Amino acid sequence: MATAVTGDPHKVLQDQFGLTEFRDGQRAVVERILAGKNVAAVFPTGGGKSLCYQLPSQMLPGTTLVVSPLIALMKDQCDALSRRGIAAARLDSSLTGREYRETMAGIRDGAIRLVYVSPERFFNERFLASTDSLNLSLFAIDEAHCISQWGHNFRPDYLKLAEVTRELGAERVLALTATATPEVLSDIRSAFDIAGDDAIRTRFHRANLKLRSTPIESGEHYSFLVDRLQSRASGPTLVYVTLQKTAEDIANQLCDDGFPAKAYHAGLDNEVRMNLQQEFIDSDKGIIVATIAFGMGIDKSNIRYVYHYNPPKSVESYAQEIGRAGRDGVDAICEMLVDPSDRVVLENFIYGDTPSHHAVRRLVELLCGQSDHFHISHYRIASETDIRVLVVKTLLTYLELDGRLKATSPRYDSYKVKPLVTSKVILDHFQGEPRKFAADVLGSLTKSRTLFTLNTIATAKHLNCDRMRIIKAVEYMSERGWLELRVSDLVHGYRWIDRPEHQSGGDAKVLADHLHERLLAREASEIGRMDEVFELAKASSCMSMRLAAHFGESLGESCGRCTACLGEGEHSWPSPAAGRLGQSVMTVVARLVQEFPDHFVTARDRARFLCGLHSPGFRRAKLTQHESYGVCAEIPFAQVLAQVGGESS
Repeated sequence: MATAVTGDPHKVLQDQFGLTEFRDGQRAVVERILAGKNVAAVFPTGGGKSLCYQLPSQMLPGTTLVVSPLIALMKDQCDALSRRGIAAARLDSSLTGREYRETMAGIRDGAIRLVYVSPERFFNERFLASTDSLNLSLFAIDEAHCISQWGHNFRPDYLKLAEVTRELGAERVLALTATATPEVLSDIRSAFDIAGDDAIRTRFHRANLKLRSTPIESGEHYSFLVDRLQSRASGPTLVYVTLQKTAEDIANQLCDDGFPAKAYHAGLDNEVRMNLQQEFIDSDKGIIVATIAFGMGIDKSNIRYVYHYNPPKSVESYAQEIGRAGRDGVDAICEMLVDPSDRVVLENFIYGDTPSHHAVRRLVELLCGQSDHFHISHYRIASETDIRVLVVKTLLTYLELDGRLKATSPRYDSYKVKPLVTSKVILDHFQGEPRKFAADVLGSLTKSRTLFTLNTIATAKHLNCDRMRIIKAVEYMSERGWLELRVSDLVHGYRWIDRPEHQSGGDAKVLADHLHERLLAREASEIGRMDEVFELAKASSCMSMRLAAHFGESLGESCGRCTACLGEGEHSWPSPAAGRLGQSVMTVVARLVQEFPDHFVTARDRARFLCGLHSPGFRRAKLTQHESYGVCAEIPFAQVLAQVGGESS
């Protein structure tokens, strides 16, 4: 356990954060961190998780590193801290070369003790090369539920953060989440070695949220939403939709009908999204029509309405999204519009992530063909196997979990270099052997059209030195403003621990079978999460009680305010009508199979095309632009799959 830190956290709360009292759970978390313990904090959305690392960062002697997946959250929190006179910085892709150098200098000299980074940074050797000298007092992981393969938003990169904390020598760890079921919290505790008494969970239920569930017919979404907006008092409003196009269309329609609506989704530029967020934060009646990309980390307490125009993909997502309403304690309405046909789009997203068994077998054979120690691009694997990149990462993570592979350091094979001073100016800062080495590195640069290229593999071989010495040398030059660096050609390192003995035979087939079965089980789990959403929306019993129970909390009595408690349930959902594929569709499929045999090897390939579910191969062959692509998008994937050959063909 790390050395305990003395001091009065309540005084820091008052003097530096301008607050008089801790919120529920905050003091328990802060005191445990200062005592040198690893801690988990499970607070509801808006429950004050960020203070649990911000305050200790001002009392601990070294650096506090906060892992967050959201650039907008990093920027918002850094700006808010700056206004309080607290130095904080973010390291993300939006920084210029100069901003990055200045930030790293501030971290090294201790002027900046709180640093926000994205998870991907820890698999960036430029960043790792610059953290060698850091005294890492606290490593905080936001959205820690992403570490659990049983959670609703499993991210393979997160699973590796536990190992990163050990490699960087972090003295203490704080894992934060708003949406951990008891099973997911158990995974978090296990990964980061957190004792049961050091997992602080605050009350999930918020009595001021009025949960509503309303069945609607197909095509009624918009008219129903407009009726709600007109019949209720105006107030800041979030409207959640599934698709980016839907967000654009609905926002435009609302504007035409006189409502102050804006669309927000991941397809917008970072600057546009940040401006939209700030505009909404400053508004007392703004309406944001958004995909799930909106809302995480948004510090706005008076959101009065959250409408789910389309159902969320899981109960955890629902809890996170409605948790943005009514943080000021005043009543807020959270209403889910339920059209059973909306389920088809959500289901098809899930099915679209699962590759065919044939594709998984290709992946296993590709990996088995590598040497004992190898580096490979995830995008190359995706391209050669026709498996989405995120699923490739998941499969590689499964192989790590099963003890087959061990991940080693990723690397950038090429660096793009822009000199800001002459070589002579750089070399004048060195003497002896370091000067010769710096001259050799600079002499290895090759001129491209506008920049120089440094091939780190070839240079290390030519100079007969460790490649990391070259990386640290050019990083040193970059930090002193002598040159700017850009990286390219990211490849990930792996080492075989248990390679199939017969690489093209039975052992490889057994491994591929195992991996594909695991993906199918994950697919079934995701479908099960959707079932839970629609079961909650039925409102057969108190919705607040059911929601709290999902996260391991017992209310004791009904809320008295939800759809079920008001006697407006129980709803029922008709099963979707069977959709038959016409002869014209089957003719198109037969023609495509003949014309693109490599892209339509299995029935799952054919079903994915018809349902409009993209893959790397479809995009490369421009099949996503085909006139018949997505012709069955409104038919459940399972029905389409059965009619084009079934899972086994």
